[in-house]
Amino acid sequence: MPFYLRRMIITIQCKDQLGLVADISRILSQNQLNIISMREHVDKVECRFFMRLEVDGYSDEVLLEKQLLKILPPDSEIQVNPAPDKKIVVLVTKEYHCLADILVRNSFGTLGASVLCVIGNHDMLQEICKRFDIPFFLVPYANGKDWAEMETINKIVSYQPDYIVLAKFMRVLSPGFIAHFKDKIINIHHSFLPAFAGANPYKQAFERGVKLIGATAHFVTNELDEGPIIAQQIIPVNHSFTALDMVRSGKEIETAVLAKAMRLVFDDRVFVVHNKTVVFEH
Repeated sequence: MPFYLRRMIITIQCKDQLGLVADISRILSQNQLNIISMREHVDKVECRFFMRLEVDGYSDEVLLEKQLLKILPPDSEIQVNPAPDKKIVVLVTKEYHCLADILVRNSFGTLGASVLCVIGNHDMLQEICKRFDIPFFLVPYANGKDWAEMETINKIVSYQPDYIVLAKFMRVLSPGFIAHFKDKIINIHHSFLPAFAGANPYKQAFERGVKLIGATAHFVTNELDEGPIIAQQIIPVNHSFTALDMVRSGKEIETAVLAKAMRLVFDDRVFVVHNKTVVFEH
């Protein structure tokens, strides 16, 4: 069995019960693991316990997981040292700003993940992928949505990514597609959800005369733009902003929010519980 001397991450989600922190700490101590960071949260409504640990020391990961499962409730979800560098497939349409940011971060090793390929339903972003030496696959919807989704699913499955990132992929995914990648599809929506869901949120915001616009990164579910929220951010606007001004400002915040959400997810700081998330930011 493999042994390591390095920093490890442990994530735990289970039914809450008395003494969990003490029991977990005891197992770590018995394995001579030093706790560097510990974050925990109890959802009292759901009676769910969430924990993220960073530890240092020698450890047999398989044995450690077995020992922890013995002292945790039966429904526990536990990961010992998830893959530190996640693998992703990016889906795009025509807008470049989020994809460009991802490709730059990927090139400099600061994304927290490796981009395996980019799949687009238009060819406008093929050239930028070529510049970064990332495979680009064109899957147009001209042959129908069912065909395009099946082609996309097959391509994604062939790469076996940890997550799929919708970097301004302007198509509504079917329930069948989403079911293939439950809690694995990250989307950036150009609105501070739940306000202005669906299409043309900046136009909706302009017509409503709002004083704040924002962006929301969330996991994709069958309910359009209503999946568990990972990160959000807002910026002020005023009466002098045209709808086009809002779009331009919105692109900057979309890029920032998606980058933050990816960092949190790839660093194993996000737990999904029903239609909400528990996020340990620090």
